[in-house]
Amino acid sequence: MRFKTVLPAVGMTAVSMVLTLAVVVMWLGTAMPWPVALVVGVGIDGGWLATLAYERRLAAQGDHSRAVTAVGWSFGLLATGVLVAHALTAEHSAGAWLAVAWLPLAAKALWLVHGLWERTALTPLALDSIRGIQQEARDEAAVARARLRAEAATEETRLTAVTEAGARVARVQARTAHTLSEAWSTLETARAGEETGRALTSVTSRVTPGVTPRWELPVWGPTEPLTGRSLEAMPALTDEALDVVVDEIRHSEAPALSYREMSARFRASGHSASEVRLRAAWKRVVA
Repeated sequence: MRFKTVLPAVGMTAVSMVLTLAVVVMWLGTAMPWPVALVVGVGIDGGWLATLAYERRLAAQGDHSRAVTAVGWSFGLLATGVLVAHALTAEHSAGAWLAVAWLPLAAKALWLVHGLWERTALTPLALDSIRGIQQEARDEAAVARARLRAEAATEETRLTAVTEAGARVARVQARTAHTLSEAWSTLETARAGEETGRALTSVTSRVTPGVTPRWELPVWGPTEPLTGRSLEAMPALTDEALDVVVDEIRHSEAPALSYREMSARFRASGHSASEVRLRAAWKRVVA
């Protein structure tokens, strides 16, 4: 690989040196003896080769000198200037000479690229290690992406199942609530109907004259067991006090509350009385 990068630089350098020497001899040979022109051309090429050799030696040692680099580029610019001046003063083929005037600078640039390659070159073992690390990183990334996709698909399936189950439960609850509502409406209609009172009158005797017997709907709600301490702390109400409390709760809103509503508020307010006494007090208050 090293020869692949150094051969273009060597070839470009040789071509530019020969071209520079030929142009100097051709251009200055008419104004001075050709041996003198040859010495000038060899001097330009020799100075360039000397600075290039010194730069290569410093690069091999891991060192760098800006002064040497500046001198090398100066010789390259000088050779390029000679070629450009010859192309501009040539009577024939000026374009062709001008087209090759950039070769000295190109050769210098190729040596610069080769130096950069040498400073960053790695051994085959290091390159294999880097390739292995990169492949391992790619494998881990691919596995992580596959795991994330699988987890996302699983979560999507779970959420879909939970949503469908919740929808089924909601539909069942809605149907149950509708059924209970219809049953409660039927019971309320039967309780409030006149035929119910007549039926109760036909099978039971009136407790209070002029009052049609009625039956109350059951009260459903949370219940809390009472401890012995709470029973002792709340003394039992007398019949007169119970009647007063029931009457106050019944007329706390307009229209008057039903027995079921009164009973719920009676219990919620902390009062205590058996269902038999509470119902008897209700009948006395209503009468």
